[in-house]
Amino acid sequence: MKNPMYEVASLLLEKLLLLANLRLCSVGPGAAEEEEEEEKPAGYYDPTYLKRGDLLEVPRTLFVHFGIYLGDNRVAHLMPDILPAFTDEPRQIQRMVTNKRLILGVLARMASVRLDTVEDFAYGGSILVNRMDEAFPSKALSGEEVARRAEKLVGATAYSLLWNNCEHFVTYCRYGAAVSRQTDKFCETVKMIIRDQRSVLASALLGLASIVCLGLAPSTTLPTIIIPFFLWMAG
Repeated sequence: MKNPMYEVASLLLEKLLLLANLRLCSVGPGAAEEEEEEEKPAGYYDPTYLKRGDLLEVPRTLFVHFGIYLGDNRVAHLMPDILPAFTDEPRQIQRMVTNKRLILGVLARMASVRLDTVEDFAYGGSILVNRMDEAFPSKALSGEEVARRAEKLVGATAYSLLWNNCEHFVTYCRYGAAVSRQTDKFCETVKMIIRDQRSVLASALLGLASIVCLGLAPSTTLPTIIIPFFLWMAG
């Protein structure tokens, strides 16, 4: 039986997405439940060339998804997921993570390290194997040690876009240090924007535009003053 709290949260999120006229694309193996019967992107993955403990990368449009190969066509990977907060039933949790479950997991900062087939993990994308070994400063651990670390972490866990995502999971398992180059690049980009004094002018102009469009009120005036001020001080 489905948890009523999960159902209410899912319904509210679905209504918000409909009102905003948004159509979110699927992430990782998480196709929406309504689309589970649709045919997946064509692609064949031969796991015979993979070794236990290999680090797998699947490039997406805006990010790269990571996992650890455990052998027997199984991949351990960390995904945001709200469902473990409402149930510990393995059959329900193991079902493909839907967009609603994923978004609510990000907002609630909850995730799970789950096991999926290579095909479900890749979800039509190209798989890169151990590419991070060349760039990572630490030497990779043995394949068996990597796999054992990943297996110990299977289950519900906390999630943070900046501090505990799928890349942190695989780098801890393979190199012994939880690092995310994607997060580092994002933070460097934010720093560049803050340091660029043109962002102060841009934020001030946007604030003035909001005052013109929405009228003079604390909700428009305060951000118009505070945001440029903090950007100027930080820069």
